[in-house]
Amino acid sequence: MSSEPQRREFLAGSIASVAALASRAAAEADAQKSGTTLGLVTYCCRLRGNVLNRKDASFRLTDPFEFLEHCHKVGAGGMQVDLGTLELNLASQLRDRASDLGVFVEAILSVPKDQGDLDRFTRAMQTAAAAGATAARTTIIPGRRYEYFDSLEMFREFETRGRRSLELAAPVAEKLKVPLAVENHKDHRNAERVALFEQISSEFVGACVDTGNSIALLEDPVETVEAFAPWAHSVHLKDQAVRPYADGFLLADIPLGQGCLDLKKMVSILRTRKPNVNFNLELITRDPLQVPTHSAKYWTTFPTLPAKDLARTLRMVRDHSAENLQYVSKLPLDQQAELEDANVKESLDYARMELGLR
Repeated sequence: MSSEPQRREFLAGSIASVAALASRAAAEADAQKSGTTLGLVTYCCRLRGNVLNRKDASFRLTDPFEFLEHCHKVGAGGMQVDLGTLELNLASQLRDRASDLGVFVEAILSVPKDQGDLDRFTRAMQTAAAAGATAARTTIIPGRRYEYFDSLEMFREFETRGRRSLELAAPVAEKLKVPLAVENHKDHRNAERVALFEQISSEFVGACVDTGNSIALLEDPVETVEAFAPWAHSVHLKDQAVRPYADGFLLADIPLGQGCLDLKKMVSILRTRKPNVNFNLELITRDPLQVPTHSAKYWTTFPTLPAKDLARTLRMVRDHSAENLQYVSKLPLDQQAELEDANVKESLDYARMELGLR
C-alpha cells in the first residue's frame, strides 16, 4: 500500500518530465522554423540576463555556452560575445557545439593598450581562433566623442592611442587569421576611420559596420555603410528612431523595420561588397540617447564639421520624427525584459522575412 503513492508520484514526475521535454522540443522547433542567419550581440539580451541572474545568482547569460544555447533557442543564426580566455579544449567544445547548431561565433574583445597588454590580447585572440570565431569585434576610442572629450587635443591623444593599439594587434590577427572588426562607435567620422584602415593596411583589420551609430556624428547612414563596406568583417545591424528635443535630437534603437533607416539598401550594399560577412542584431532596449547638437560642447572635437551635414541630419530628424520611442528605465525589470524579448523577436522575424537573412 505504501508503494502506491510513491508510484503515482513517480508517474506524475515522469509525465511532467516528458511534457517539459516536449515543450522544449516544440519551442526549439518553432525557433528553427523562424530561424534567420542574423546573429545576436550579447547587449541585445542584457535585461533578460539580469532577470535570470536574479533568479539564480550563479547564472550568467553572457557566458559563451549559455548565450550560444539562447541564440539557438530564439532562432538567431549566430552570436557575438565576449569569449574571455578559455582553455583551448573548452574553446574547441564551443566551436563544435556551435557547428552542430549551425550558429556562427564572433568574439568581443579589447585591443592591447600597450606592449605590456599584448599577452592578454594574444590569449583572447587564441581563444577566438580555437572557438571558430569568424571575427573579433572591438573599439579603439572610449565613450561617445561629443560626451567624453573636453578638447580636440584630448580626442587626438586617444585617437593616437587607438592607432597604436591596432598596430600592435594587427600582427596577432594576421598570424591567427582572425579578422579584427573595429566598430564605428560614435568616435570617428567616416573619412577618419577609412584613413586609419588605409594606414594600418592589413586585410585582417577592418570594420564592424554599425548601421546607426554615425548618425550621432551627423553622417548619412547609407553613406557610412558605403564607406565601410569594403572593410567590413562584421555588421551591427540596427534600426533607429529619431525625434527633436530642445538641445538637438533623440536617437533610439528600435526593432528592425520600425525606424528611419533604409535597411534593405544597407544589406544589399554590404552583401554585394562582402558576400560572406555576418550580420548581428545590436538592439539595446533602453531610453533614447540625447545627441546635443545645439550645445557648445558637442562641437569641441568638430572644428571643421560642415554645416550642411548638420542641416541634412536635422532635416532627416524633422521628416522622420517618431512617436514610438521606447522609454524603459522606469518600468519594472520583468517588464523591461519582456519588451527586450519582443524587440529581439520582431527584429529576427523582420530580418528573415524582409531582409532575406535566412
